[in-house]
Amino acid sequence: MKQFLSYILLSLNVIAWADANACTNYLVTRGASADGSTMVSYAADSHIRYGELYFKPRGIWPAGTMITLYDRGINKPLGQIPQAPETHQVIGFMNEYQVAIGETTFGGIEELMDTTGIIDYGSLMFLALQRAKTAREAIKVMVELVDQYGYASSGESFSIGDPNEVWILEMIAKKTNLKYDKKTKQNVNIDKGAVWVAIRIPDGYISAHANQARIQQFPLENHKTSISSKNLNLIFNPEVETVYSHDVISYARNHGYFNGSDSEFSFSDVYNPITFDGARYCDARVWAFFNHASDGMGKYWDYAKGENLKNRMPLYVKPNRKLTPRDLMTFKRDHLEGTELDMSKDAGAGPHGLPYRWRPLTWNVDGVTYFHERVTATQQTGFSFIAQMRSWLPNPIGGIFWFGVDDAASTVYVPIYCGISRVPESYSEGNGDMLTYSPTSAFWVFNRVAHFAYLRYDLIMKDVKKLQDELENKFEAYTPAIDAAALKLWENNTNLAIEFLTDYSVNTANSTVQKWNDLSNWLLVKYIDGNVKKEIDGKFLRNPWGYPVSPAQPGYREEWLRTIINETGNKFKVPNQN
Repeated sequence: MKQFLSYILLSLNVIAWADANACTNYLVTRGASADGSTMVSYAADSHIRYGELYFKPRGIWPAGTMITLYDRGINKPLGQIPQAPETHQVIGFMNEYQVAIGETTFGGIEELMDTTGIIDYGSLMFLALQRAKTAREAIKVMVELVDQYGYASSGESFSIGDPNEVWILEMIAKKTNLKYDKKTKQNVNIDKGAVWVAIRIPDGYISAHANQARIQQFPLENHKTSISSKNLNLIFNPEVETVYSHDVISYARNHGYFNGSDSEFSFSDVYNPITFDGARYCDARVWAFFNHASDGMGKYWDYAKGENLKNRMPLYVKPNRKLTPRDLMTFKRDHLEGTELDMSKDAGAGPHGLPYRWRPLTWNVDGVTYFHERVTATQQTGFSFIAQMRSWLPNPIGGIFWFGVDDAASTVYVPIYCGISRVPESYSEGNGDMLTYSPTSAFWVFNRVAHFAYLRYDLIMKDVKKLQDELENKFEAYTPAIDAAALKLWENNTNLAIEFLTDYSVNTANSTVQKWNDLSNWLLVKYIDGNVKKEIDGKFLRNPWGYPVSPAQPGYREEWLRTIINETGNKFKVPNQN
């Protein structure tokens, strides 16, 4: 029995790592956005992650209060730490001060795991959001926590933004090194914690990461623009643009991971060496984002395909235009369209051009290993968001958490203002879960539509995108008016302004789910049994006597019919009747 339980726990940890190793983040600075906002985008891709909107109200905690930390991958309790005297409100992954955090797991060197640590990547994110008022403060909170309590995850890239700037923090645990302590009479990990580097993305630029460490060389300490953790309090100096653990290089050298000069040290190349997998499955998603927004990315296409691993992309690029939240929503829906790897074009797309492949990612035939593409939009997304932070507005109005559940390609991003006092019932925690269906849950409603669309993608997605565009266009158009009304109320009564934003966010989200539920029913009527019922402006056509007009029967795409012919020859050829 013990052996069986150990096997189960090991399997759960492997599954949790595989699920975590499947996310995509975008970072946009003020100078790169259309309105001067900063933006952080995150997709939580996981086969077990349920899409719901987390809500942690602000709190005042008495001395001695403890908080229990859980492994975000399998929900296993890891330990307890003291609660902060005061915590900020958090909605999703954005707090009331417009600080937002996203992540992607890169794994890295397998032996670098802190088995004694009690703070994993998920706990780090939520603790920082509850305790920090700026991105810099969040970085300080995160690295100090892992230093004190140990880091219970593998390599991780974090996107950290506030209304003024965005940072990328990359971190990997130190290897467990137990030594017997005579005083406590216990084995103690003398290498507790992690090594890490944080870089501020220069204003006017964009960055991204997708399960592959991205920071390579970085400027070493000069006490002005670059500092080590020995001088961590200097992080609040606005001139500081790089911060790193004081032993990030020496630790690698002492453990045989690196033997070059300090100036040659590359965090990514040492702690997460690039492989075909890291380029094709991971950085290809970064390339896709950069290619949408920046010129000249064709020169890195051989790297994105995993063919030239020395041709690494830069950490950040300058976009060819100012970006909006709608741009990021569009980019989150990428399936490598317009490239030779377009997933809707090969035989794997089936008869209806489906740009998805069911797992596993790699597969074997006749002893040869093959793979499916891993693109940005994927069926197993639990939720995704675009956090928009605006410095010129009061925090409760300035922060908009554009939130969507399930597949980014078929979701609708609804505007959730960061200062609201409650979350929509349809997105709230506890309304169903991954093993419990709820008819009022946004996650299940959006999944039902997406799952139906996968059956006949080339036809059904046109109707899905039509309503998706209609709603997101409306939300985008409404935003300036909602901002103005809330700001007017804020000048006289802040509580009334928050109530107004709460009503707008909650009502908009709940009504979106209702519209999507109606869409689900309508799609079933239109596409049942492979037929396509005729309609005008959403109303199905009947003949003069009330019967349905005969439906269309579009059949299969010609490319797929040719595939059938190529595989079967004359098996289905109608014989000559003459």
